[in-house]
Amino acid sequence: MLFFHFARRLMVSGLASLLLGALATTARAIEPPLTLEAAVRQGLARAPQLEARTADTAAAREEGARAGQLPDPTLTFGLSNFPVTSPGAFSLRSDGMTMRTIGVMQSIPSRAARDAERGLAVAQIDAAEADYIGTAQTVRERIADAWIEVWATQQKRALLGELRGESALAVQIAQARLRGGDGSATDAMAARTDAATLDNRLEAVDADLSAAQTGLQRWLGEDVAVATVADTPDFQVLPVAPARLEQTIDQQAPMQAWQAREQVAEAALAQARAAKHPDWNVSVDYGRRAPYLSDMVTLQVGVSLPLFTRNRQDRGVSAKQAQWDAVQADHEDARRAQREAVARAVVNWQGWGRQVQRYQDTLLPLARDRARTALAGYRGGGALQPWLDARRDEIEQRLAYAEALETHARLWAALAYLLPNSETTP
Repeated sequence: MLFFHFARRLMVSGLASLLLGALATTARAIEPPLTLEAAVRQGLARAPQLEARTADTAAAREEGARAGQLPDPTLTFGLSNFPVTSPGAFSLRSDGMTMRTIGVMQSIPSRAARDAERGLAVAQIDAAEADYIGTAQTVRERIADAWIEVWATQQKRALLGELRGESALAVQIAQARLRGGDGSATDAMAARTDAATLDNRLEAVDADLSAAQTGLQRWLGEDVAVATVADTPDFQVLPVAPARLEQTIDQQAPMQAWQAREQVAEAALAQARAAKHPDWNVSVDYGRRAPYLSDMVTLQVGVSLPLFTRNRQDRGVSAKQAQWDAVQADHEDARRAQREAVARAVVNWQGWGRQVQRYQDTLLPLARDRARTALAGYRGGGALQPWLDARRDEIEQRLAYAEALETHARLWAALAYLLPNSETTP
């Protein structure tokens, strides 16, 4: 009885495990296809790069909170007027001016220096935020590229998979003609070779699809299903008009960092100029003398004297001025390069869009009609070679179309995510 009870428990446990596995598989199967917008949104929420940039921004803000503050005061203590010669040397009581002192000293940098330090901190916060925006734009584009790779590979798989039925039909016709004495063994083998070659192409595409899904999973996490992706947005239309992209070069994500670098260089120049302003310090000492003498208080005020600035502060100002000039020149070069890159991308996107449309309207229908006509001719007693030639050309046209779709989509993504939005700002 104990054996049967144990066996029944094992059976119930096994059935439960199978049921849970089936339910999990079914749940994954019924998950809706992943859209491009959802992939980008989820990828941004999980991107470690953005977590790092957020931490950098938080660090810059903490540094900014302490910028311009007075330095910590200094506690001083010691002996004053301690005799080291004469008969009373090395005695604390032999001289009435000997004191044990304790005091506090406070350095007070100039207001210009503290204001410049605050300005530099603000510029560094802006630079950290600009780095976040630039990183977010890069992450968005890379997620979109990963999604597009999955989508384009799925399109290639579907385009080639549509031809399997015709391959099987050609094999059947060749075998029927061979059995009827009207065909040749060579034609039958050629038809089977064509079918096997197509299967090999499909196997290669399936491997590419698995690799592309792994690439997308890298951005979304293992708990997000990427088995299939949804229909694409209209890659023939940009979310921002091309003319506006060409007019908003400085607002685009790749340029944000340059504006921040220029602000940091300008703030560093202001800090160098502020070094010409004198700094102050104040100290108070309390001196305790012998019990029969009164204690004393000493108050001192000091000021730095930037008198010889030619080889000190002026050199620093000149260095920071040169650095600012260099950043401005690099900024202008980056602006021109970005303008060129946008113009090239727009032209290429438009050109590939026209090619995609030409494939859809002309090239693919012609290739399909040619192959069907050639197969119908072979069925009617004609030669097989015209169909093999038409078939080969149709496969090449479909593969070229899939490549055109992917290239066009990647160009769209490169342009669509240039301007920051609420999801890409810290």
